[in-house]
Amino acid sequence: MRNNSFWIFTGTLSWVVAAVFAGPTLAAGGAHIVDDSEVETPGTCHVDLWVADFVPGDGYANIAPACTTLKMPWLEIGAAYAHYWDQTIAGPLVGPQFKINFQPASKGVGFGVGLTAAVNARTGDLGLASLIGLVTIPVTDKFRINVNGGWSYLRGEHPTAFFWGGQVEVDVGWDVTLMMEAFGRQPGIIGNQMGLRYTPAAHPQFDFDLLVGTTYDQLSTKFFTLGVTVRF
Repeated sequence: MRNNSFWIFTGTLSWVVAAVFAGPTLAAGGAHIVDDSEVETPGTCHVDLWVADFVPGDGYANIAPACTTLKMPWLEIGAAYAHYWDQTIAGPLVGPQFKINFQPASKGVGFGVGLTAAVNARTGDLGLASLIGLVTIPVTDKFRINVNGGWSYLRGEHPTAFFWGGQVEVDVGWDVTLMMEAFGRQPGIIGNQMGLRYTPAAHPQFDFDLLVGTTYDQLSTKFFTLGVTVRF
């Protein structure tokens, strides 16, 4: 789990922002770009908050609440609002996000699908939409692989394209998880990201993320992300 001016969608920064937002709904929870297949615990809600800073200084802030009910334990319903500070961005993006889980990873391999759409809050124009297949493979209790692939729409030079991503998550102890992922949108740019997530055992309703990533096109652009997830 990544704008308004997708009609002038050019450059690494705009693509990364779009990839994060237009990709899977939660991005393995929080600010990750690649998502897992799992929905939030039934009867629980959460709010994902993160800020990304791009070298040499552009960036964005995002807030994304979501809930899964006891009556529909396979469906996560959410929304996202993102605000950008960048010369090519004409206004904030806002829209719904859904995740459907067909089989939980506890049964061997998890399968799901993420659906996302967002409009320019100032103009009302559709900026992006996506339909992404989500697969989670729990290799061991401390190691799992997430794979994504599907259709994405971004208003711009290449409005429809294939989105792909792969991620590994490793529990390294001390309430810390190491994440490494690669992602791309074809034709276009590829990128990678890695970081640590801290989930204190005494307060498991919180996740804290520290991430660093790079995208590659004509130039290589680094970006840094700080995020927190709060469950209730």
